[in-house]
Amino acid sequence: MAAQQIGYRGPTACAAAGITYRQLDYWARTGLVEPSVRPAHGSGTQRLYSFHDVVVLKIVKRFLDTGVSLQNIRTAVQHLRESGFRDLERTTLMSDGATVYECTSPDEVHALLQGGQGIFGIAVGVVWRDVESALSQLHGERVDTGETLIGQNPADELARRRNRAV
Repeated sequence: MAAQQIGYRGPTACAAAGITYRQLDYWARTGLVEPSVRPAHGSGTQRLYSFHDVVVLKIVKRFLDTGVSLQNIRTAVQHLRESGFRDLERTTLMSDGATVYECTSPDEVHALLQGGQGIFGIAVGVVWRDVESALSQLHGERVDTGETLIGQNPADELARRRNRAV
C-alpha cells in the first residue's frame, strides 16, 4: 500500500459522483462498485473509496441517466474490473442502450458509428477530470494515518504515477 494512499468516505464519493447515499450503499452491497480502499466490516466501520472507484461510480450514474439497464452496466463494470482499469482515462465507453462497448481508439469509435444505430458515448477522460475537480474541493483521508485531507487533489498522485510510467 502506498504511504499516502487516499480514500474517500461515502458522502464524499456521493458528492463527487453525483449519486445518492442509497445508490452508493446498494451498489456496494450488490457488488457493482465496492470500495477498494476499505470495505465495510460490520456496523460502524467507514467504507473508503479510491479515486478509481469514484470515477466508476460517476460512469455508472451517467449510464443510468441515459437509460442503460443496471444489468448491462454491471457487465461493463465487470469488464473494466477484469481489464484492471487500464488506460481508463483514455477510454470511451459507447452504448446503443442495450450493449456497452469499450473503445480505446478513434477507429473503434468510428466503426461503431458506422453501424447506423443511435449510439452515445462517455469519454472517461472527461469524467476523470470532473471527479478530480470535485474531489479537490472535498475531504479525503490518508489511509495510513486516518488524517483528514481537505482539498487534496488526486491528480497529484496520478501525475506522479504517469510520469513514472513514461
